[in-house]
Amino acid sequence: MRITDRFPQLPHLLAVSRLDKPIGIYLLLWPTLWALWIAADGFPGWHLLFVFVVGTVLTRSAGCIINDIADKDFDSNVKRTKGRPLATGQLPLKDALIFMAVLLILALGLVVTTNMQTVLLAVGAAAVAAVYPVMKRFTYLPQVVLGIAFSFGIPMSFAAATNEIPNIAWLMVLANVLWTVAYDTEYAMVDRDDDIRLGIKSTAILFADMDKLMIGVLQMLFIGILLLLHRHIELGIAFNVGLVAAAGLLAYQQYLIKDRERGACFAAFRHNHWVGLAIFIGILAEFGF
Repeated sequence: MRITDRFPQLPHLLAVSRLDKPIGIYLLLWPTLWALWIAADGFPGWHLLFVFVVGTVLTRSAGCIINDIADKDFDSNVKRTKGRPLATGQLPLKDALIFMAVLLILALGLVVTTNMQTVLLAVGAAAVAAVYPVMKRFTYLPQVVLGIAFSFGIPMSFAAATNEIPNIAWLMVLANVLWTVAYDTEYAMVDRDDDIRLGIKSTAILFADMDKLMIGVLQMLFIGILLLLHRHIELGIAFNVGLVAAAGLLAYQQYLIKDRERGACFAAFRHNHWVGLAIFIGILAEFGF
């Protein structure tokens, strides 16, 4: 007997939590690992590494469920999302809510093994993640809210590793918010026509014909702030090499989105995984494992 025969809702639960599509996990995880390694001045220990890696998977998955619950009436009218389990009715809302609660309870169980400051930041992260899906109805800058949600792992890493949040943590938060807005604008470009028709707002709609330019500006600011970080904590050549590689990858994304073609814009969004990895390899080379 196959596992799907015993648990018929399993494929739908994997889909609604995006556990079958890990790109969002990577984009949330890489900045967290940058911060964790810098905060710990090297390998943070197996306990913190486990807490933040597994916690990232759990919270990102729960966040996806929150997003799909909020958007289920819109998703059925968008080309990219019309097959999602809640939009099609293949997954009952009750099952999605139960699975989300399980994921959040598991995440809470991990974070309480750190310290109170980290726990409070985790609560703040959950609150921002819960608000994000609704922001698409009220502002053309929901990507900024997503960037804030995706950046909580940075101060949490410093709090867990050092019991304090230094200024460099907030510098990294700013860089990550800018990067997130850039790559999520690429993502929003895929759905722009559908979003305009449905009245959903995004930076892709706000930037309009200046979308490619604005993405480029955000990407340059992202690299520039990381260069400031390099000067502030006196990182070496390995980090510079990682930044050069990341800058090259970002430049390639400009090529991908040049015609604003849906598939190419989505490929550019997914390509940011390699940007985050390149920077982490530079940090890892500096601090060691």
